[in-house]
Amino acid sequence: MAIIVGSIVGSGLFIKPASMAAQLGSPFLLMLVWVLAGLFSVMGALVFAELGAMMPVTGGIYAYFRYMFGDFIAFLYGWAAFSVINTAAVAAIAYVCAQYADYFLSLPRFSESVELSFRLHIPAIGDLYPLQNFGIKALAALLVIGLTWLNYVSVKAGSAFQSISTLAKVLVIGALVVGIFSSPAGSFSHFSHSYNTPDAAGLIGAVVVAMTGAFFAYDGWINISFMAGEIQQPQRNIPRSLLLGMLVCIGIYLLVNLAYLYALPIEKMASSQLVAADAITVAMGPTGAAIVAAMIIICTLGAVNGNLMATCRVTYAMGQDRIFAPWAGRTHSRFQSPGNALWLHAIWTCLYIFTGSFDMLADMFVFVTWIAYGAGAAGIFLLRRREPNRERPYRIIGYPVVPFLYIAFTAFYLVITIWNDVNNYLQHRQPVINSLLGLFITALGVPLFYYYRRKNKKRMP
Repeated sequence: MAIIVGSIVGSGLFIKPASMAAQLGSPFLLMLVWVLAGLFSVMGALVFAELGAMMPVTGGIYAYFRYMFGDFIAFLYGWAAFSVINTAAVAAIAYVCAQYADYFLSLPRFSESVELSFRLHIPAIGDLYPLQNFGIKALAALLVIGLTWLNYVSVKAGSAFQSISTLAKVLVIGALVVGIFSSPAGSFSHFSHSYNTPDAAGLIGAVVVAMTGAFFAYDGWINISFMAGEIQQPQRNIPRSLLLGMLVCIGIYLLVNLAYLYALPIEKMASSQLVAADAITVAMGPTGAAIVAAMIIICTLGAVNGNLMATCRVTYAMGQDRIFAPWAGRTHSRFQSPGNALWLHAIWTCLYIFTGSFDMLADMFVFVTWIAYGAGAAGIFLLRRREPNRERPYRIIGYPVVPFLYIAFTAFYLVITIWNDVNNYLQHRQPVINSLLGLFITALGVPLFYYYRRKNKKRMP
């Protein structure tokens, strides 16, 4: 549960509610999106709880896909997990942690003319500006390197840090909610006040875009499956931790968003750059912003560590299976950690930090992640038909309705996301088509798969 709650509750809770409020314009719609995104995330957790209990091995989705679909699909997922999903997620969370640390440090940055002077252009995708917010990006990279080193030298130290940071995170969020609701400066009338609500034609698009933000905030529950081979009694503990962890996170997110709405009307929430800081400032005065910045640093540090320690296990498993660079699957002889995989992830994550922005990274990895989640749900039907008599320590509640609804929603969500991304790019509302960039990077894994397969055949006697 510490891995799940610690991985999920991070930057999204403190950044995404403002943009979601701007997209929806209604407290009711805002809370509805959080509930719906939570319910669909629970459906995904139910799917992977069955797979995790059946196959409690390190590597998570990669290991499941290899068993269900074969090496090619497994490699593509593993490559996407390394090159897009996991590293972009850690980069986005680390960026937010550094952004809030900037409140205390006043990190240096280049002038706007210098920031825009160096541009990386990706044809048909968009432009990247590595020099933007350089001080914040440098601190984010240092955080990634420092926590990678901690998990490199000691698996136990990384796990202990995760447990402590998760406990601190829950206490901090509890204090935030209590502090805001105990203030007379807020108003329950904000819960029923709406503004600029999208019309019927734009409602579906607004809800889907807002759900992308909610899915980013909920993502991280799958991390438990990456470490299944290192968990005691995985057949019992994986399903329990997934269900309980997701329910805890849904409860936390609803309480925190209600607290934001109590302190801020929906239009002020929508225009806020740092919504948590603005809400606590209303409740506690100017010193509240510093308190919130410190709280968010604590929360995001735990999320960075939880994602770092879990997600590199996919690349590690691929290296051990020799369908990726074999050195990535080596265990450190002294520290007994997946050292090479940890540092490979750290380097790639730092590249994302310097080339991307928070919104680009978040939207890109959420889109590619949901392709994998939908494929996992389809695999449940495949295994039930192929191996009907196999022992299943946990079976999905509501099968086959739950996985079918999950697949249908996933397909709808992916199509609408691409349409929205292309439309926003053409109307100059975003510099990059985030979903297509994620697909492009994932597609680079196709020639890599055949390269490593040919290399392994030459190695065989």
